[in-house]
Amino acid sequence: MLQTPSGGAGTGTAPAGGRPMSIGTVLRLLRDEFPEVTVSKIRFLEAEGLVEPRRSPSGCRKFSPEDVERLGHVLRLQRDHYLPLKVIREHLDALEWGERPRLPAAAPAPRSPASGEEGPESALERPTAPRVGRAELLAATGLDEGELAAWESYGLLAPGPDGGYDIEAVTVVRLLADLGRFGLEPRHLRIMKAAAEREAGLLEQVVAPLRRHRNPQTRAHAEASAQELAELSVRLHAAFVRSALRAGSR
Repeated sequence: MLQTPSGGAGTGTAPAGGRPMSIGTVLRLLRDEFPEVTVSKIRFLEAEGLVEPRRSPSGCRKFSPEDVERLGHVLRLQRDHYLPLKVIREHLDALEWGERPRLPAAAPAPRSPASGEEGPESALERPTAPRVGRAELLAATGLDEGELAAWESYGLLAPGPDGGYDIEAVTVVRLLADLGRFGLEPRHLRIMKAAAEREAGLLEQVVAPLRRHRNPQTRAHAEASAQELAELSVRLHAAFVRSALRAGSR
C-alpha cells in the first residue's frame, strides 16, 4: 500500500474491499475530497504514468482500491504542495522503493479577513516563485552582459520590479543560445515569445474562475490546474511544430 508522507496509509479515499471500479465510481469517490476533479483529469494522470489501472477484455478501465488511493495522493501533492507531475512521479517511485522523500511545506490555510489579516484574495494564494538575480543569471548561463541586454531589447527576457528574474529565465537563456547556433537571432524569436504570451493569456482565462472561488481548496487547486494546462499546452505546441515540419518536407 502506498504510504503518505506522514508515514500512514492514505486518508480514506479508497473504499474497503478489493473489487475493481469503473472510472465513474473512482470519480465519485475522489470528489468527496477533490470537488474539481474530472474524468479528463484522471485520464490525464493515467497518460502521464501516475496510475495504471487494469483493462477489461473490452478495454474498460478497472481501478483497484490502491489505484484510487494513489490518485488521491497525487491530487493532494498537487493541491497542497503545488508539485509538478515530474516531481510527483519521482516522489511516488521513491515511496515504492521504501524511501521517505521529503516534501516542501504544505500551503498555509487562507486567513480570514474578519481576523484583520490578509484575506484569500491577497496574491491569489499563490506560492512565491523562486527568482535569480542578474549576476546569478549570467553566471549560471555563461552569458555576457551585452548578449543579455540585446535579448532584453527584443523583449525575450525582462527583469521584474526587484531587478530579478523568474527561475525560468535560466532555461530561456539556454534555449535562446541553442537556437542561436542554428542562425536564429533575437528578432526571429520574438514571434515565439508573443505566441507564448497569447497562450498564457488563454490558459489564465481557464484558471481565473478557480482562483476567485469561495472554496479555499478550489483556489489552491488552481495552481495545480495551471501546471497541468501548461504541460498539455507545451505538448500540443510540440506536436503542432513536428506535424508542420513533416508537412513541409513532403
